[in-house]
Amino acid sequence: MTLEYGTADLKEFTDSLILTRGSRHEDWDTLGFQAKAGDQFKRAQIRYVGSGATGNHENDNRTIGSRGFTFSNMLLPPGAEGPEHTHHDAEEAFFVLEGEVEVGVHRDGQVEKRTLGYRDMIVVPAGVPRSLKNNGDRDALFCVIIGAQKPQIPTYPETSAMHGVTRD
Repeated sequence: MTLEYGTADLKEFTDSLILTRGSRHEDWDTLGFQAKAGDQFKRAQIRYVGSGATGNHENDNRTIGSRGFTFSNMLLPPGAEGPEHTHHDAEEAFFVLEGEVEVGVHRDGQVEKRTLGYRDMIVVPAGVPRSLKNNGDRDALFCVIIGAQKPQIPTYPETSAMHGVTRD
């Protein structure tokens, strides 16, 4: 939780801006509903700023509240996928830290795929469907930045394995 700059002790304010790796945890549950469509959709979100687009984590006191974007890490085990979906209100960026991630950009039944590795990045504009997959033999870890304070819940088109899957 970030303190107010003008009223907080400067040391405490500065400390409230820092998020350490040691204070993070892998949340395998926030996207757990997607495993209803298959075990390949199991992956972990590691939140830093905001709560991402798929969960309600505003009360997670380990994060800094979002003022204009969300930032998290995604841990994608070997063979795991992030299903095709669309963020209609915000661009989304992926920056690979470890492993390799295959990114698919979808349009009218066609998919263009690219494999991203260490320090590679893709920025997907709002309204463009995309998917992810780890085709490697080790975990992939990448940054996920969504350009909205609290993004709308993404939609899953008929071509997505998540189409019709509910959160309950």
